[in-house]
Amino acid sequence: MGRLNLERLMTFADGSFLAISTVCSKEGEFSCTVYSALETDNRTAFRVISNHLLLAPTCLSAQEQAYGWALRLYPQAAEFMKKPPYLIWHGPQSVGIQ
Repeated sequence: MGRLNLERLMTFADGSFLAISTVCSKEGEFSCTVYSALETDNRTAFRVISNHLLLAPTCLSAQEQAYGWALRLYPQAAEFMKKPPYLIWHGPQSVGIQ
């Protein structure tokens, strides 16, 4: 996978938070992973909580799929969860010599 963006979805009362990363492959397909994270002593420990890889043709569609998955996992947090779009990366740009 080529690029990684990470954005916080929501913060829980204990300080831990959910985050989504958006990745674009060299082939231009996008996918997202949902993480549970906790910051301690200037470090952040991430735990993958989505164990599936859904490929999508656009960054936004991948993020919408991941957001829906997070809502199913934490339905009680729906009103607090940040909705897409998150950090959007439009994919690889071809650079031509002019």
